[in-house]
Amino acid sequence: MAAITWDDFEKVELRAGTIIQVDDFPKAKKPAYKLVINFGDYGLKKSSAQITALYKKEELLGKQVLCVTNFSPKQIGNFISEVLTTGFILDDGKVVLAIPERKVKNGTKLA
Repeated sequence: MAAITWDDFEKVELRAGTIIQVDDFPKAKKPAYKLVINFGDYGLKKSSAQITALYKKEELLGKQVLCVTNFSPKQIGNFISEVLTTGFILDDGKVVLAIPERKVKNGTKLA
């Protein structure tokens, strides 16, 4: 993997947000949820996340997650994903969400 500079890293906006809505996404090619995430002063953003293997909808509500917020919107089926919800991909393909260790203000940028 190629090395990046500090300037490259600073271009990526990784912000904390709280999941406020979770819906099934039956039209996705791989099992996924449609999320609505509150980023405080940055507003509400939508994300498609392939996290159904380890997370039930009910346990995701109110959970803070770390998202890339400055990607261009991406059309996934009939849904526009506005942010990338980050996670760690396990050997079996399941995804463990990247979350703040403590609650932070929604919209806080990872530094």
